[in-house]
Amino acid sequence: MRSSLIILGVFAFGILIGLLSIIPSSIDLGNLSMTVLYMLMFLVGISLGLDKHIWEQIRQMNIKLLLIPITTLTGTAIGIVAYQLMFSYPKGADLYAIGAGFGYYSFSSIYINKVSGETMGIIALLANISREVITLVFTPVIVKYFGKIAPIACGGATTSDTTLPVILKYTGKEYVLGSVLNGIILTILVPVIIAFIYSF
Repeated sequence: MRSSLIILGVFAFGILIGLLSIIPSSIDLGNLSMTVLYMLMFLVGISLGLDKHIWEQIRQMNIKLLLIPITTLTGTAIGIVAYQLMFSYPKGADLYAIGAGFGYYSFSSIYINKVSGETMGIIALLANISREVITLVFTPVIVKYFGKIAPIACGGATTSDTTLPVILKYTGKEYVLGSVLNGIILTILVPVIIAFIYSF
């Protein structure tokens, strides 16, 4: 729980720094974020390469690897339907498109904003950022009560990048490939699914 609070604190500190406009506008935060992400993936790769037993473990759970994205898709669809039964806003295609963001807020919020307006774009941004933050903060609790695959499903498209470190820490190296695979597949599917939803 301590590490989760540290993550939340760092996130809150970042928001504060942004609000105070301390970072010079000349710094391209997008490129900086990608550089940090590349370094993260490099370090995770080294960690995997040093583990002599992980590839055998991965071979033994290959069926589970394929089931993780399916579980994520199914669980999210059930969640959307449950929400629709309880609340009246947003409704229709907007609700399904927001849910189909799978945490990929940088794409889903922009696309939904263009198709359905600024309000829906902001809701999509907040909903999908929330999915990422919940995974970052509550992964220890999710693992404890729901198992090691649960935080991967919770993280959605973010599990191949931003939420990968916390998933690695609390599930173990044998779940890293499943996490990366889940994130990559969902990242590819998000634009397709959202475009399909709005095509009707």
